[in-house]
Amino acid sequence: MLNVPYGLHVEQTMDIYLPPDRSCASTRSMIVIHGGGFNGGNKTDLDTYVTRLRERLLGYAVFNINYRLAVDDSTVFPAQENDVKAAVGHIVNHADIYLVSKDMALLGISSGGLLALLQGYKYFQPLKAKAVISFFAPVDLREMYYHPPNPLVKIVLLQVIGKTPEEDALIYADSSPINFVSKNSPPTLILQGGKDPLVAPDHTLLIIEKLSGAGVTNQYVLYPTEGHGWTGKNLEDSLNKIETFLTANMV
Repeated sequence: MLNVPYGLHVEQTMDIYLPPDRSCASTRSMIVIHGGGFNGGNKTDLDTYVTRLRERLLGYAVFNINYRLAVDDSTVFPAQENDVKAAVGHIVNHADIYLVSKDMALLGISSGGLLALLQGYKYFQPLKAKAVISFFAPVDLREMYYHPPNPLVKIVLLQVIGKTPEEDALIYADSSPINFVSKNSPPTLILQGGKDPLVAPDHTLLIIEKLSGAGVTNQYVLYPTEGHGWTGKNLEDSLNKIETFLTANMV
């Protein structure tokens, strides 16, 4: 089912892929969240990921979501965070129609990875995610603002948040997954490129250290020669690791 609305805005839609022989008792769900710096991108960017995931995660329902892009004052952060929360609520409220359980994993790419981490760490109602998977996501927006890996990052943050950390420290703190890690955070898999020009490995390791310190199950996978995204054998390896991680933690 394509372009199913979960809100009133034209961008609040999702593509839904439901397996046969599903049930509210046993069918797990995967929410997939695209990247694009919060002000670009589309769920169709991840169609290939969705196809590959569905081939591997037999029996999973997959929800590939769009969210409002931060293109004006009405859609700056936290509009995107709120949209992910609304999409989760829609799925839970329609679980008896879609015939899916409340066992859910979140997977996000880049800025979508940040949104997946925020949803997984901040919101335990109407359900707590069983696992979170993030491809090269920023985890501390204040740190990214003051120590950007390149000037583009700072410019994008100003566009999508609308303020500097000095002007609104709270929104930077509230929008950073690292600030919501606790012993109750769901198991987390982080995949990172060693030559990423937008999200440096040292930045990603900040949240790995915090997860480990809180006793949260986590796995960090570094691809030393990759940048901000990859294909081929390393993508195949990533999918293998996602499948293994979910098998171990979606229990």
